Amino acid sequence: MQFATLSDKEIKQRYDIAKKYFAELGVDTDAALKTLAATPISLHCWQGDDVHGFEVHDTAVTGGGIMSTGNYPGCATNADQLRSDAEVALALIPGKKRFNLHAIYAETNGKPVERDEITPEHFKNWMKWAKKQGLALDFNPTFFAHPLANSGYTLSSSDKKIREFWIRHGKQCREIAAAMGKAQGTPCIVNHWIPDGAKDQPIDRLTPRKHLKDAYDEIFSVKYSPKYIRDGVESKLFGIGAEDYTVGSHEFYMTYVASRPEKDVMLTFDMGHFHPTETIHDKIASIAPFQKELLLHVSRGIRWDSDHVVNFNDDLRNLFLQLVRCNFLGKTYIALDFFDGSIDRIGAWVVGTRAAQKGLLYALLEPTQILRMFEKDGDNAMKLALLEELKGAPWEAVYDEFCRINKTTVGNAWINDLMDYDRKVARKR
Repeated sequence: MQFATLSDKEIKQRYDIAKKYFAELGVDTDAALKTLAATPISLHCWQGDDVHGFEVHDTAVTGGGIMSTGNYPGCATNADQLRSDAEVALALIPGKKRFNLHAIYAETNGKPVERDEITPEHFKNWMKWAKKQGLALDFNPTFFAHPLANSGYTLSSSDKKIREFWIRHGKQCREIAAAMGKAQGTPCIVNHWIPDGAKDQPIDRLTPRKHLKDAYDEIFSVKYSPKYIRDGVESKLFGIGAEDYTVGSHEFYMTYVASRPEKDVMLTFDMGHFHPTETIHDKIASIAPFQKELLLHVSRGIRWDSDHVVNFNDDLRNLFLQLVRCNFLGKTYIALDFFDGSIDRIGAWVVGTRAAQKGLLYALLEPTQILRMFEKDGDNAMKLALLEELKGAPWEAVYDEFCRINKTTVGNAWINDLMDYDRKVARKR
């Protein structure tokens, strides 16, 4: 099956109609396209290989509170394959992108290297590749899938030696990130997530949190220029093997970030990490008066934090609407975080990133001033009516124009390229 594409003339005609539609509502589509073009989205390397990484181990490791499900053929098995797959995805995504690495994606020439010994040298190939692709890199310490995570505790462990190991790992990761930031001329965004917690009702809930505070204080004690690195800490409601007690809870990290006099650490909000009755979009306005920056992990949870591929749903639209309405978009770093091994992994990257871009564009095209006027005047029926009509507005014609401007396949036609690569390359591994 082959999907047809529109001609440049057809795309432009559709865009002109959409431009007129939104202009009547006081929305400048050209300005929206400029903002969309200036807003990078960070693609995550772990979607390409199901969070396996390239570490060399003597034995298999387990510990860690994270897993990908599915066995779709063609999973990348080495760094070269992963980079090749990423290049295919990047070519099918318009606009500005970044690329997000985990520490376990170090390349060590087949030699075991402990995580507290990794250096920028182990990521030189990634930095060369990113420069060639015109990408900036982001980074994550890997506090899971390691024998010293088997207890369920890393930075908050009661064992001082285990804590010190993971503190050293965190420090090394920040050194690597700073080297990336210096080389690429834009800050490397570093996200810190730990799986620490207990499966069932611990008596002492305080001591691990004291350990965690002290551990992060030590990790962040090494100062780097904000030109090179930005740090975020990621909370979670619960996790695999930590169903009752999560050391790095929302309250812990919000208090930790707020209590730092340097204001040098930001919150990370993951769409799947809150109670099922909570939504991230409401939290944007809650933190905006107090926080200067925010890191977002955009994902889709079907059963809580199941990390399905992002699609253009209500949660996604509401998230970006709040970023725009609260004037917080320019203070937010947007990263993807899903890992679905049950579908074509390159397709997952493209679907998820395009969906996030569409969510942002939808928000940028909202006639917010008119809606605020209705709300201020108590005309809530009119507000609701306009919101409903906007769901059918020709916003996708604006996205098609964005793809055309960026010389990226428009509409369904990109699926042709995906199927071709899947058949000729991925399935032959």
